[in-house]
Amino acid sequence: MNRIFTGIFTGVRRTAGRLVTIALLAAGLLATGPAAAQTARPTQEDAKALTLAAAELVAARGLEEATKVFNADGAFKYGEIYVNVIDFTGVWKAYPPRPAGVGQSVINVKDPDGKLLVQEIIKVAKDTGEGWVEYRWMNPASNKIEPKVTYVKRVPGQELIAYVGIYK
Repeated sequence: MNRIFTGIFTGVRRTAGRLVTIALLAAGLLATGPAAAQTARPTQEDAKALTLAAAELVAARGLEEATKVFNADGAFKYGEIYVNVIDFTGVWKAYPPRPAGVGQSVINVKDPDGKLLVQEIIKVAKDTGEGWVEYRWMNPASNKIEPKVTYVKRVPGQELIAYVGIYK
């Protein structure tokens, strides 16, 4: 899967290139299938590549259309992988594990150690546009609190943040 992301993102430029990137990403993952993607544990590179593609998808097609893609099993939702989108006030705009949670404020959500992780996600997006946030979270696969790392990307030109996390 890493080869797919490397090939897709090499030499892609500007808006037209971004749309091609999104299409190739989806086609590449769908060609191998979500099941193939699940056989190997997702890496930080995978989380970063999906986050970048998700932010570009929101910018290119709008939040409503992108959310339909994020909620469907496929390139952006498989195994433990899914795309979250929040706004700068900490309100969920897309949350595939529980779409009914959309519209709820998660601004004060803390990890088990008391880290205000949503506030940190917003800070990274506002201050640098993108980057990593580390915290601990309940892994539904193991039913244990485990370290998690999430890649955060501000949607270009919008007060929206896309992010994808993996358990370490």
